[in-house]
Amino acid sequence: MEFFVLFLLLVPVLILALVVFSMVKVIGRTREVRRAWTSGLTAQARCLRTYTTTSGGGGNTSVSTRLHHVYEFMTWDGRVIRFDEVNGPSTRVEGDLALVYYTADQPERATAHAPSRGRLSVGTGLTVGCFGVVIAFCVVFIAVVLVVFVALAS
Repeated sequence: MEFFVLFLLLVPVLILALVVFSMVKVIGRTREVRRAWTSGLTAQARCLRTYTTTSGGGGNTSVSTRLHHVYEFMTWDGRVIRFDEVNGPSTRVEGDLALVYYTADQPERATAHAPSRGRLSVGTGLTVGCFGVVIAFCVVFIAVVLVVFVALAS
């Protein structure tokens, strides 16, 4: 019985760890993009390559496709930077020029997305909100398992 309870606790703890890690990554990228937009540094970049990645599709799950663009630009101090960005405009193809925003200390974390602070905030807020629901569910599940286990043990 104790093994079963440990297993019931291990699964939500692993989910919690994954969700917290994902939340940190989402918030970190949001901060990077916001810093790039407000840094005042821009450059003309060339789209070197576009490609898609897919996930899902196993069993009854839906397939999710993400469009990637690889850009290359030269910073104000002459360094050539190449970076990959997800979910850019589908009309942008190899060879197109784009305006990129970057920071002087981390130009490899540039973005070719046009400044849209409201859209970025709403997207991040909705994502973090969904993560919060998953976290709340896991915490409640862990609490219920512990209460039931304590009740059965006594």
